[in-house]
Amino acid sequence: MSDPIKHECGIAMIRLLKPLEYYQEKYGTPIYGFNKLFLLMEKQHNRGQDGAGIGAVKIGVPPGENFMFRERNAKSNGLSQIFKVQLEDYNRKVRNGIIHPEFPETVKSNFDYCAELLIGHLRYGTSGSYNKNTCHPFWRKSTWPARNLMVVGNFNITNTEELNARLIERGIHPVFSTDTQAILEEICFHLDIEHGEIYRKLRDQGVEGHDILRMMNEKLSPCRIVSNAAKDWDGGFTIAGAIGNGDAFVLRDANAIRPCFYLKNDEVVAFASERVALMTIFEVPAEDIKEVGPGNVFVVKSDGTCEEKSYRPAGERKSCTFERLYFSRGNDPEIYQERKALGKALCPRIFKSIGEDFKHSVFSYIPNTAESAYYGMMSGMRMIRREQVKREFEQLQKEGKPITSEIIDRLVMDNWPRDEKIAHKDIKLRTFISQEKDRMQLASHVYDITYGIVTPEDSLVCLDDSIVRGTTLKRQILRILSRTNPKKIVIASTAPQVRYPDCYGIDMSEIGKFIAFQAAIKLTRERGNADIIKEVYQLCCAQRGKPFGELKNYVKMIYDQFTADEITAKISEMVYPKTDTWHGEVELVYQTIEDLHASIKSSSGDWYFTGNYPTPGGYGVLNSAFINYYENKEGRSY
Repeated sequence: MSDPIKHECGIAMIRLLKPLEYYQEKYGTPIYGFNKLFLLMEKQHNRGQDGAGIGAVKIGVPPGENFMFRERNAKSNGLSQIFKVQLEDYNRKVRNGIIHPEFPETVKSNFDYCAELLIGHLRYGTSGSYNKNTCHPFWRKSTWPARNLMVVGNFNITNTEELNARLIERGIHPVFSTDTQAILEEICFHLDIEHGEIYRKLRDQGVEGHDILRMMNEKLSPCRIVSNAAKDWDGGFTIAGAIGNGDAFVLRDANAIRPCFYLKNDEVVAFASERVALMTIFEVPAEDIKEVGPGNVFVVKSDGTCEEKSYRPAGERKSCTFERLYFSRGNDPEIYQERKALGKALCPRIFKSIGEDFKHSVFSYIPNTAESAYYGMMSGMRMIRREQVKREFEQLQKEGKPITSEIIDRLVMDNWPRDEKIAHKDIKLRTFISQEKDRMQLASHVYDITYGIVTPEDSLVCLDDSIVRGTTLKRQILRILSRTNPKKIVIASTAPQVRYPDCYGIDMSEIGKFIAFQAAIKLTRERGNADIIKEVYQLCCAQRGKPFGELKNYVKMIYDQFTADEITAKISEMVYPKTDTWHGEVELVYQTIEDLHASIKSSSGDWYFTGNYPTPGGYGVLNSAFINYYENKEGRSY
């Protein structure tokens, strides 16, 4: 993606199902779980740039000893920093004879993260500040083991204000920071109720204190707690929780918006935001990895027993297509094929854009996430060319003309689609210069090009996986590509036009910054229909304070005036690079909604393209986003 839209958060959880001695004997290390957690997080590091955090729960620890641990770091290299510090601590204790790896009990007693239950989080913040205190895990502490809770998540909740108001009505004093805090407090409220009820019942039955802890572990129901806490959450989420008694849970939103995968065998239960991370780290095939179902919670009790149950009715499955387009690692077998299919689906429109002229066209991509789709595009282009050659050979045969080596060279070799590496992403320069003009000058050198490949007679086609704001495209990419001096530059996007804000985890909430929205507004004004902009604003304002379920998408009225091709043509005008040395043509080609869904059958969530939000809260965010635009207010709309 050429626009600087950052990645999703990533979660990881590991629950060891065997005694620690088992892993020492089989794998040669008592910190098998800790090592796997690091690798599982490292394989998802593409999903977080604002920090990392890990947590651990030791099961069966004697009273008086710590049993729950957390470490967080808000730096971009936070993950490596966390594990470096912990491994240095481990190795130092080994050298000093405090830890004897061949005796795992010495490791568990003296190393914080030699634990049966471990969780991790890679943060990309979509709201709140950026410091250690906003990194997951979030933790509520208590001297009662089963009232301690740590949570990590990949999510945004759209009705956080409502949840906080409910907490206040109960007499709780929440600290307004993030939706994560609201979720932690909500779960803890129901955890406390259940814990209290179980404790009082056992106490009244005359159960002694040391037996209460054991029986609490048996009777506490994370599924019931989650069902009570999450029944009214609006948003997209995957949330993992570790309770101090050793119970663990992972829940997913009812529309399966955010991803959640798991592996379960007789050694471990492990969860992650990406399937391929589990496949790689545990060396298992794709069929061994399962998904947590929409509206389900997967519970691992302190004794290792597992169950997956529904905590709220599943809705229509609307898994985020951006996960497949861009955020997830492309080496997942299904995602790789889907991205290739997206590139191939663009071929008919690209072929038309280059005037059906392969001889004078060069195909490339904008690094690096569009590479898989590029292979699909080139495969599609070669299929088109093969059909051309086939028809020309058939025509020659009909005319009785001989097929000579010169004809073969002309038909096949001279006009075969040319694929070249034109754009190279260089080491990103620090844009610390204060003036905007100087920052843009520095940023313009983020990409470099291969010279001497493109001629003035050529069309240069570059594939990108999405175009959101168009700023980078206009100010950097097109200016740099124009140095190759082509006749025409074609930018093809594997994603459709991004028209609406996201509120489920992607940092795309300011509608006024979307190039498709800007183009629609320009067309509206140019055609003398500016009154509709004010009308939409008034309709959005009239919906303020209404329940989410009654909200409508009035912003569609602006887009409905035009065809997708009309908006694309206006975008092509708007991103044309201002340069004194090149005056060629620029054309954008966008994926259609139909081809998007035909290529990505596993995920149908498309609200940022269509405005069809999967939860009522999405329409509330859209209203706020348009009102902010009209009133010229910057900032997130949720």
